[in-house]
Amino acid sequence: MGEVEWRAPSRAGTRPAVPPGRLRRFVQMYGWRAYAIPVLVVATFVTLLDAASVDSAAEGPAAVDQQPIPPRAPTSAVVTTTPAPVPSPTAGGEPVNPSATFTADAALPTFVQRGEGTLSVVPGESGVLGAGPLLRFRVEVEDGIAVDAAAFARAVEETLGDPRSWGAGGRQSFQRVASGSFDFRVALVSPDNVNSFCPGLDTRGYTSCRSGDRAVINLARWETAVPDYEGDIPTYRHYVVNHEVGHALGNGHESCPGPGELAPVMQQQTFGLEGCVKNAWPYP
Repeated sequence: MGEVEWRAPSRAGTRPAVPPGRLRRFVQMYGWRAYAIPVLVVATFVTLLDAASVDSAAEGPAAVDQQPIPPRAPTSAVVTTTPAPVPSPTAGGEPVNPSATFTADAALPTFVQRGEGTLSVVPGESGVLGAGPLLRFRVEVEDGIAVDAAAFARAVEETLGDPRSWGAGGRQSFQRVASGSFDFRVALVSPDNVNSFCPGLDTRGYTSCRSGDRAVINLARWETAVPDYEGDIPTYRHYVVNHEVGHALGNGHESCPGPGELAPVMQQQTFGLEGCVKNAWPYP
């Protein structure tokens, strides 16, 4: 008989087929690493893409109460406004109140868009305003905003001392001080610097705000009010002081109770009246 060639049994499927040509040589040279490298490249790409998405989300601007805010004023140093009309004395001949006559500068109907970013306490103090438990407050004005600081302090005193304010019916009394202990502060700040005194909020240079014990009044709103007040700047000034001080006293926001009713002073009237009637006082 002729010689028979012995062959080992076939073990097909136990080793992956090796691709021909350059890929074959690549696999022979690097072994298992040739299959691991593409997997690592894909994993690295996915990780980088995910990190970029997280960064983009983290950089989004903070919202202020999720309300639409009108476009901010131009960022020039001084913004020209229409001067507020000076109200006439009442029929009884009583003098015009300080908040009605306050202007940034009697000769220039303007406000400064960006001050120096530092605050100075307005000198002087008041008597005790009202009856009830006493709260002391300071008045601060940003440096470099060209306002009559003493007139602003008198306007705040008049608002908080009014019997329709937070001290109504003996609930509270107030006294302005310039030194010693105090319970809260009221500050007048240029639009571009409001955010720096209310960290974590984005007012977009339009709204006022409160941070800790400081009620921050936006100079632009103090000088021009808001559209729904239709030029009634004196009433808006009472409102914005009472609203922000109300936050400093621990009060939260309220909503319009119904069309034609008085807006609560803690309603965000700067954003709109929502069918209510403007109101500057906690106890009108």
